Amino acid sequence: MLPSFDSSLLLSCAAAFAFGYLCGSIPFGPLLTRLAGRQDLRSIGSGNIGATNVLRAGHKGLAAATLLGDVLKGTAAVLVARYWWGRELALCAGFGAFLGHLFPVWLRFKGGKGVATYLGILLALAWPAALMFALVWLAVAALTRYSSLAALIASAATPPALWLLDHPAEAQLFAALTVLLWIMHRGNIARLRNGTEGKIRISPSVQGKSGGEPGPLHSNRKPLP
Repeated sequence: MLPSFDSSLLLSCAAAFAFGYLCGSIPFGPLLTRLAGRQDLRSIGSGNIGATNVLRAGHKGLAAATLLGDVLKGTAAVLVARYWWGRELALCAGFGAFLGHLFPVWLRFKGGKGVATYLGILLALAWPAALMFALVWLAVAALTRYSSLAALIASAATPPALWLLDHPAEAQLFAALTVLLWIMHRGNIARLRNGTEGKIRISPSVQGKSGGEPGPLHSNRKPLP
């Protein structure tokens, strides 16, 4: 006799995942820069759609808005799913939101690297762990000036922190998200190993790629062709 399964639970999980994916796939970086009349974000700097590349282009306000949007879309996906389907299925929504950011259908599945959305999902599921992530990121970034290294170390610390906080299901989810985040940062890892990764460097007179505006971030990385 075949084992029985709850079809309604499966459908709810699929619905939560789909909802999360749609939330996560909202590309705030390209949308905000386009609405502001700026150059296509994917054609400048690293070509990434996240807040770091918006900042690299010299748009501080748009970078802050992009960061906030990418964080909150993960948070909103989890909170809404938890309201409608409960905490367990909120994990499905969180996973969907992360994949939506990495592989948005609207951008031919070429999205960001997931750090901000990772943090937003974490914030909704376990805010103390999100605070830990932010503190570790800030500490590593301040010490090394490598944004990518800060994200890698903070993400690696997240699943153990969740386990210690007695959130085993969340720890398993974030173990998977951390693996995906590291895969998306494989280029950064290679540059960190050979010493060519760009550092965060504040400067009042950096010329942006678009329109020659002054920008706050220097990087020794070359823009994509």
